[in-house]
Amino acid sequence: MIERLSDVDWTSLTTGPFHPSPSSWADQVLYFLVVDRFSDGRENGYRDVNGQPVAGTTPPFTTGDEENAVGTETDAAKWRDAGGSWVGGTLDGVRSKLGYLRRLGVTALWISPVLRQRAGSNDYYGHGIQNFLEVDPNFGTADDLRALVREAHDNGLRVVLDVVLNHTGDVFAYDADRYHTVDASGRHVLDPRWDGQPYQVRGWRDPMGAPTLPFPAPVDALWADAAVWPAELQRDGTYTCRGRIANWDYDPEYREGDFFGYKDVHHGVGGLDDYRPSAALQTLTMAYQYWIAFADLDGFRVDTVKHMDPGATRFFTSAVHEFAQFIGKDRFFLVGEITGPRSFAVDLLQTTGLDAALGLGEVQANLEGLVRGVAAPKDYFDLFRNSALIGQGSHTWLGDHVVTSYDDHDQVRQGEQKSRFAAGPDGAALASAVLAVNVLTLGIPCVYYGSEQRFDGHGGSDRYIREAMFGGAFGPFRSRGRHCFDETNPIFTELAALLAIRGEELALRRGRQYLREISGDGASFGFPVGFGGPIRSLVAWSRILAGREVVCAVNTDPASWRTAWVTLDAGLHAVGDRYAYRHRSDGLPGTVEVAPRNGLAIEVTVPPAGVAVLVPPP
Repeated sequence: MIERLSDVDWTSLTTGPFHPSPSSWADQVLYFLVVDRFSDGRENGYRDVNGQPVAGTTPPFTTGDEENAVGTETDAAKWRDAGGSWVGGTLDGVRSKLGYLRRLGVTALWISPVLRQRAGSNDYYGHGIQNFLEVDPNFGTADDLRALVREAHDNGLRVVLDVVLNHTGDVFAYDADRYHTVDASGRHVLDPRWDGQPYQVRGWRDPMGAPTLPFPAPVDALWADAAVWPAELQRDGTYTCRGRIANWDYDPEYREGDFFGYKDVHHGVGGLDDYRPSAALQTLTMAYQYWIAFADLDGFRVDTVKHMDPGATRFFTSAVHEFAQFIGKDRFFLVGEITGPRSFAVDLLQTTGLDAALGLGEVQANLEGLVRGVAAPKDYFDLFRNSALIGQGSHTWLGDHVVTSYDDHDQVRQGEQKSRFAAGPDGAALASAVLAVNVLTLGIPCVYYGSEQRFDGHGGSDRYIREAMFGGAFGPFRSRGRHCFDETNPIFTELAALLAIRGEELALRRGRQYLREISGDGASFGFPVGFGGPIRSLVAWSRILAGREVVCAVNTDPASWRTAWVTLDAGLHAVGDRYAYRHRSDGLPGTVEVAPRNGLAIEVTVPPAGVAVLVPPP
């Protein structure tokens, strides 16, 4: 174990060589996976990086396996309980599926936090870090992480690691002196909730979780499972010690308070331009610089940015970008989880130096609403016409500054009842359409693991949208013992086809974007709107780069074919020009002719809940 950052041989660590950054992150497609829920490497019949079948012990999921784990209430309770703790996914399991991911067409993996959790913790997601210089043994070893990144690079994939700066695990206990309450077992206890004043601390937690070790005080290395590591974090002043957050929207409470049992780190003091980072923030920053060099990582997803001082975020982004450039990673990617309105996120991006924002509820809600037909398509597309919001001249500024998605691991915007897209009304039928909008519109698209297999998790907590792709005791579709790495699934194959086109067409990655007016009769044109019910229509948009206009369309009607005239840029075409279907969900080729309607337009036909991409001649 590395006890102190001062023990690290930085000269040797930064010798390299290192994998270079991409020319633009706008070209990338992220795939977000929860390591504990993705793969244990034991699946039977999946294909390796060379496309060859691999023998294993877990059979593939087939029709009829749905709900095989919930036949009785006893079985259902076991299945639910299994979802609340570790189920066995590993870094080596992820490494075994690099061929699957490469053939899907994603270009960068975003993996959940993997650093060592407090002993005895059920935090399989990885937010309760106890040692910032070790990989949690449930996931594997530091060498397993390095091997995953190396082989991902060999297969054309980059790796973005989810990192936590705001807090550590529950590594000490308070000696609370106010706010009487009753706990879940009916005992009268003192509740250390935030009121702006610090609490006394009873002690560091020992390996059994009891607060028996003096705090703040150095801990002997024999107690590697106790307190917090590296040793530099055991100093006085590392934590705010102000108790748990009760009001998640009150500042400074949401910046100073603890996330439930996690313990908030004191980052420093001062305004944005004169921020003075604490020793703890400097230590955490160096620890993550260590992992950049050790594992050759390509980016970080920074957790809970809203709950950090803007000055702390700026310090971290500046230090990480500088270190990454020093070792040859000129565009090391820093994407921040920024909850709240879009204007808040844009402001934080510009003032802190983050490269992109993740977790914009407006983007997720409007993307999902567009495809379900419950929100006007204009609501989604107007989110990217942001020149008035940020004072930028180009409405494509957000193109490589926002990571777009709809499904994710916690669905904060949904409140207490969580669900994946496919679990909602018509969600299963529209699974390809929602992925198409996600990956063919502006932004850096992110696919949440299992969406390409039409996962439909839903329930009263996060666990139900974190199914184990490899089966085990908490498999998808309320199953157990069946894996879902099926490369013949029609959602997988259609997404792979769309991502291949995205890779070939620069306009789909970097082009300007326009929602297009449509018409059923070729005479009356307008944007799709609802009339007292769901919008069942073609939704079409153009991506334009250097005079090349690519037209995309989805059909939000899961039951019927839809045909409509789609407006084009009249300055780029002439009557009689032809467009070809580069992709349509029924697989049939075809061409259409540019006609003099609403300026200029083409007639597009899309199958129920389907997708079409049309291109002009080269």
